[in-house]
Amino acid sequence: MAKTALLLIDFQNDYFQGGKWQLVGTEAAAAQGARLLAAFREKNLPVVHVRHEFPTDDAPFFLPGSEGAQIHPSVAPLAGEPVVLKQQINSFRDTELKQLLDEQGIEHLVIVGAMSHMCIDAGARAAADFGYEVSVAHDACATLDLSFDGKTVAAADVHHGYMSALSFGYGRVAGTDELLADL
Repeated sequence: MAKTALLLIDFQNDYFQGGKWQLVGTEAAAAQGARLLAAFREKNLPVVHVRHEFPTDDAPFFLPGSEGAQIHPSVAPLAGEPVVLKQQINSFRDTELKQLLDEQGIEHLVIVGAMSHMCIDAGARAAADFGYEVSVAHDACATLDLSFDGKTVAAADVHHGYMSALSFGYGRVAGTDELLADL
């Protein structure tokens, strides 16, 4: 079996109720992410947290040093669990993430977090491009309604569109229960 790590991307306070950029279903997604996190910890499997922080205070959310940019308590890292700080959509870009994974001999990533259409999509695609086997826990990811050309696309439709695209060519997209059964 490939050496597997859990990659939790951007489960940060600003995406939760009361945050500056609340997503649809973040609490439910984080609860599923917490189940995976507990299982990985129980089996002593590697866990990597990623958090986004914009470089300046003129950003709409994840302001430098703010409480909103901190990882949500429901999936907070334990001492010794690495936290990768990023300032780009792609968790691999201009970070030490790939080096960290390669040093641990990671071959397979289980990815959870937010937003489905941005950082999850970019991270999963980059991971696949780097040769990692990718699994995304679709029920442990969240996004929000989007608007384009005068039309609003519901968060559920955005999420399903991106999950279907990832499953088409970048990796396995499965529910938390199915991924837990594989551990």
